[in-house]
Amino acid sequence: MTEAQDATPTGGEERPDALPPLPEEGVRRVLCVVAHPDDLEYGASAAVSTWTRRGLEVTYLLLTAGEAGMADPPEVVAPLREREQRAACAAVGVSDLRILGEPDGMLEHGLDLRRAIARVVRQVRPDLVLTTNFDVEAYGGLNQADHRAAGLATVDAARDAANPWVFRDLVEEAWQARALLVAGSDRPTHAVIVDTEAVEAAVASLASHRAYLEHIGDHPAPEEFIPAILRDGGRVAGGEHAVVLRVYELAGLGAESADAGE
Repeated sequence: MTEAQDATPTGGEERPDALPPLPEEGVRRVLCVVAHPDDLEYGASAAVSTWTRRGLEVTYLLLTAGEAGMADPPEVVAPLREREQRAACAAVGVSDLRILGEPDGMLEHGLDLRRAIARVVRQVRPDLVLTTNFDVEAYGGLNQADHRAAGLATVDAARDAANPWVFRDLVEEAWQARALLVAGSDRPTHAVIVDTEAVEAAVASLASHRAYLEHIGDHPAPEEFIPAILRDGGRVAGGEHAVVLRVYELAGLGAESADAGE
């Protein structure tokens, strides 16, 4: 554990050993890419709520509809989970939800998935691309296969989207995102401090997945679980609540968006 991870904030004061804030100057758009409905609701949605309230445009790209995640048949589960995800999006101010419809539980990290994600990157033209932890070991155990495939494909697609000579069959122009963000990493480098309103929005976003949480059965209550995650983030970020992220710069976070003049 690093000194920053050991830090205990006092009154939200800025501390030299705390994680630095995510540089957001000039950021206008964020694309969040995950495998399933609810994947963004375990803390990251508090940052999303903070961004949308600041006027940033946030797009959610779900690679699957999560149809294999419940006991009912996939043709019943897929529309149910989409409805719940749309409610979760509304709770944090997201109106642009896209679902690729790849097979749940069988995502493959390959050219087809990279192309599909790169196309959305070129369409949305985000400054930041966010995904979730794709390590083999994560969240206290072995990470789910779709999470690993989704994260790795997103890493590659974010760079593919910037190269006009990769996926030349796509009609969309190449686009260079400024940074890739990984939520849920156990090696965070930056943080987004969030307020009480964002915490409440994040709780509401997870609670929107009511049928899915009922299916799990022993899932912790969102109103207890989410604030605890965000308090843990606050302890290493010098605030009361925070979303911690591992950040990989692609074009420089200090760079001006190519669309700044639009």
